[in-house]
Amino acid sequence: MSGALSGWLAYAASFGVLVLVQGVACLGLNLQWGQTGLFNVGVAGLVAVGAYTSAILTSAAVAGHSGGFGLPVVVGCLGAVLVAGAVSGLLGLLTLRLRTDYLAITTFGVAVVIDLLIRNLTGLTGGPLGIGFIPRPFESLGLGADAFRAVSFVWVALVVLLAYLLLERLVASPWGRVLRALREDERAAAALGKSPTRYRLQSFVIGGALMGLAGALQAHTLGFIAPENYSAALTFQVWAMLIIGGSGNNRGALLGSVLVVALWSATGLLAANVLPPDWQARGAALRIVAIGVLLAAAILWRPRGLMGESVTVSRHLDHD
Repeated sequence: MSGALSGWLAYAASFGVLVLVQGVACLGLNLQWGQTGLFNVGVAGLVAVGAYTSAILTSAAVAGHSGGFGLPVVVGCLGAVLVAGAVSGLLGLLTLRLRTDYLAITTFGVAVVIDLLIRNLTGLTGGPLGIGFIPRPFESLGLGADAFRAVSFVWVALVVLLAYLLLERLVASPWGRVLRALREDERAAAALGKSPTRYRLQSFVIGGALMGLAGALQAHTLGFIAPENYSAALTFQVWAMLIIGGSGNNRGALLGSVLVVALWSATGLLAANVLPPDWQARGAALRIVAIGVLLAAAILWRPRGLMGESVTVSRHLDHD
């Protein structure tokens, strides 16, 4: 009985880590889209930038590969935030003059370029084989597998809590109200002396930095990364999380992460245990279909999401 309970707790901790890591990326997207109206479809690319940056900075040196600096995990995470933020800033400077679908196409193209670079810069990224033996926090303590999962959950939860509290303060500040004013009526905000380009760029950089942090957390909790982890399916998942949970609400973003990851895991287990072996590859596609159905239902019955931004808040402009 105690063994079964321990197994369930270990699974809950692993599930919680996955939810929180995805939740960080969703918080970043919520700042960009939910608060500022920036249509970023390159989420997977920025998450990959953070993951590979932290992995290269913290992994041990390997013959035939560049990098391998062996730095502490904290330094790797900070590096991931800075590099992903810098990439977002450069991308923002080049693309933020575009609007809606044009911005979406451009950010998607950048994500494709990042994927190609990861796959072809073999000496730096490991190419299609990825990077393994990425250091994980507290593994030097010699903890058992279950204890290590629990400690990993606590560590990631603290990071996510800090990011959430910081975003809540930013969104409630005059800076956050300017972002919503730009989202609702750019001309009115500009008439009040606010610079649309500057505020949009700041939002894009901070949101991209959070996506880089999500990649770093994933790399250090899994211990291995590969290009397949950062396909277009990841961008689809994060967008589904935000729309289902509630765009414009940080708590809604985290709630959407719980629901989508739960559905993704449940459909994966169902496909593995119910479908015959020759249908397993097709069954994997059912996970995307299930999320799509949930997304369509949310759009039909809860257009603002389960915890969407209220009408009063969404129409509030900064008059400070």
